[in-house]
Amino acid sequence: MLRTVAATRYVTALREGGSLPGLVEADDDGLYVVKFWAAGQGVKALVAEVIVGELARAAGLPVPEIVLVELSPELGRTEPDPEINELVTGSAGLNVGIDFLPGALDYNPAKPGDLDPLLASQIVWFDAFTTNVDRTPRNPNLLVWHRRTWMIDHGAALYLQHGERDLAPRAREPFLLIADHVLLPLASELREADARMSAALTPELIAGVVGLVPDAWLTETARASYRDYLAARVAPPRGFLTEAEAARGA
Repeated sequence: MLRTVAATRYVTALREGGSLPGLVEADDDGLYVVKFWAAGQGVKALVAEVIVGELARAAGLPVPEIVLVELSPELGRTEPDPEINELVTGSAGLNVGIDFLPGALDYNPAKPGDLDPLLASQIVWFDAFTTNVDRTPRNPNLLVWHRRTWMIDHGAALYLQHGERDLAPRAREPFLLIADHVLLPLASELREADARMSAALTPELIAGVVGLVPDAWLTETARASYRDYLAARVAPPRGFLTEAEAARGA
């Protein structure tokens, strides 16, 4: 189960995100980067945050804790910026929060440091699996905190969910954008990553993680489509692995 916390104070906007996430304090005294359902891509971006973030964590990848944040419209009414006021007051109800990592630094592709090639390969594999279009040199969505690399911001993953066609039948569509992945040059252990990650991401695990998405955000038909899409995508043969290997070779 995901923890649910209640927002008690809107601290500040984080304007580096296209959907205007905000730093929010909650009733557990924690600070969370909150993604609002009334922003940008709406609830589907929050669905991707939950599913992809929790799948990554379940597979052993470093992702900050994800919580559901209950938001009162009163929190936004004291915000002088009309855009933020409208966003926060319009997002009353459940939103997604990611544990804030104080003092974390943005990952610098020019200075990769001691990032383990197997971890880099697992992240590349996972982003290919979840069709994450947003881990590029321009926008790595990786943080370095306490000498560890953390994966953040998965709202742009599962990008096919935004199309008009049903998601499940599209599980075998190619994901050539993996060629733009920021960690691809370091991903020298893709075969080992494939063995580990595919063994961890069982259909039962996938079903359990998809089940974490609040009922208000998904119909049962849509929930089944996400389950079927991800289970089919991880089943052999995994074309996205071949695509990543080809992109790395090129």
